[in-house]
Amino acid sequence: MIVTPRFVFLHLHKSGGTFVNEALLRHEPGARQFGYHLPRRMVPGPWRHLPVLGLVRSPFTFYLSWYAFQRARERPNALYRAVSDDGAAGFATTIRRLLTLGDDDALLDRVIAALPDRYVTHGLNLPGSALEAIRGSGLGFYSFLYRYLYGHEDNVHIARLERLGAELPAVMARAGVPAGAPLAAWLHGAEPRNASRHATPRETFDRALAQLVTEREATIIRRFGYAPDRHAPAPRVPALRAAPTSP
Repeated sequence: MIVTPRFVFLHLHKSGGTFVNEALLRHEPGARQFGYHLPRRMVPGPWRHLPVLGLVRSPFTFYLSWYAFQRARERPNALYRAVSDDGAAGFATTIRRLLTLGDDDALLDRVIAALPDRYVTHGLNLPGSALEAIRGSGLGFYSFLYRYLYGHEDNVHIARLERLGAELPAVMARAGVPAGAPLAAWLHGAEPRNASRHATPRETFDRALAQLVTEREATIIRRFGYAPDRHAPAPRVPALRAAPTSP
């Protein structure tokens, strides 16, 4: 997370957070990093009253990006190794397991045992005890991460990755913490960071897997206007806010 005198920014996994972290550390006065991928409940006391900013992306492109990123690594993380049988399972099986992780007690137990028992400063940074909340929830992994990170919706302001350059400054203005000119320029024009090359959802998801994503990520898809066959959100723009409950 990034803490500043005006707001806190939370870094949701594979959703543009590396880019915004760099932008804030460069161009937001007083910004400093506190931990890595830490959830809202861990915001330090002096900053807990401040508005929380964050990003979200299409669940379809999240799963594509996550899979491509992990598969390309020399040593993928423990979650990927567990749900992909160390890379042998293929895209569809791996993502289906990730979408239904909360329903598969045996697989979830293996993943929890493979994750660290405390917060660290790199990688997924999700202790096994935190992932326990996905059990029986009916949530896909991305929706779980969203709720885990942002918690209750009070004073949380979310922009979509697909329209980050225009939407994050607008979200900041509505939150009462308008972006300065250098930050706005960076968000609009700088090159992406930590991006993965991957195919489009239309090229990759078969009908059954697309339907499973639609069911398991329904709240994010409806709230932010995402469609399964494109990178960009659908034209209708719903209210920008966080998930209604904590995990």
